[in-house]
Amino acid sequence: MTNIAPDKSGRARSKRPPTIHDVAAHAGVSRGTVSRVLQGGRNVSPAAQEAVNAAIRKLDYVVNRAARSLVTQRAGSIAFVLSETQDVFFEDPNFTTLLRSCTAALADHDIPLVLITAGTEAERRRISPYLSAHHVDGVLLFSSHRGNPLIEHLQRAAVPFVCCGKPLGRHGAVSYVAADDREGARTMVRYLFESGRKRIATIAGPQDTPGGLERLLGYREMLAEHGVRFAKRMVAIGDYSRASGEACMRQLLTQVPDLDAVFVASDLMADGAMSAIERAGLRIPADIAVGGFDDSPVATALDPQLTTIRQPWDRISETMVRQLLAQIEGEGSATVILPTELVVRAST
Repeated sequence: MTNIAPDKSGRARSKRPPTIHDVAAHAGVSRGTVSRVLQGGRNVSPAAQEAVNAAIRKLDYVVNRAARSLVTQRAGSIAFVLSETQDVFFEDPNFTTLLRSCTAALADHDIPLVLITAGTEAERRRISPYLSAHHVDGVLLFSSHRGNPLIEHLQRAAVPFVCCGKPLGRHGAVSYVAADDREGARTMVRYLFESGRKRIATIAGPQDTPGGLERLLGYREMLAEHGVRFAKRMVAIGDYSRASGEACMRQLLTQVPDLDAVFVASDLMADGAMSAIERAGLRIPADIAVGGFDDSPVATALDPQLTTIRQPWDRISETMVRQLLAQIEGEGSATVILPTELVVRAST
């Protein structure tokens, strides 16, 4: 729709943008009905809702979010808060996948997403007043390390929030959505044993994160079920980065030179581990099988492609968004644990 029309002198002039009153007149409904449609369609008949949506499309109506906020007392936006440093966001493809999926899930509700990184104490000090002032209606919180101060801050400020992963060291009602890290690790290690591997090491994630703890626990449980005694020298602890995966694999090759498989707690660390194995003159999977965790884009970019545990990223994002919107509407906290899936490729 063009917004330029000639005035009486023939010169072009700007037409005013359509208003909610224009939409109501075009749809043949009241202004209140249009307002209810814009706020989610509660108590609106299907016919009226379709008429309003058709009028919005016809008139190219754009919601005045500032005006809506005055009426609803809501900001009309959600924050994606990553409690990691910016370099982690750009290195780890899991976070960009989650950001994209959350943005898509919120787009269905016409709600914009604000990206905030809070990986340092200085960044947390800067964003705390912003969140406390309710400049966003809720927070999707990612990468919850044990004792993450943002959780307590959001609770004190009464800001609705949902964590990605089970918060560690927290008591009371905290909403979270997580993949089944423990069972995913069990599945991978079981598969390695069933493939004939005998000496299976692991590169675990940070032990102040739920994924780091749960995946290591699953590894230990599966060793016990196969009658293998747990040995500390078979474990190296990384930080989910590629560099740490490479360093940990070098450590394991020194400590356990006869290992024949390694379960790595993230695909990015598995990338580094595979590089270390090849630099040592060993073959994958003939000498050492490698299993990862995530099924991120890294897994299919490697050569050989990585056998891994698939996390349901889209379902995690959609469920987090659904839980957060329910909290904003006054519902209580909830927790959801989603199943993972083994994806077999050439690295095993």
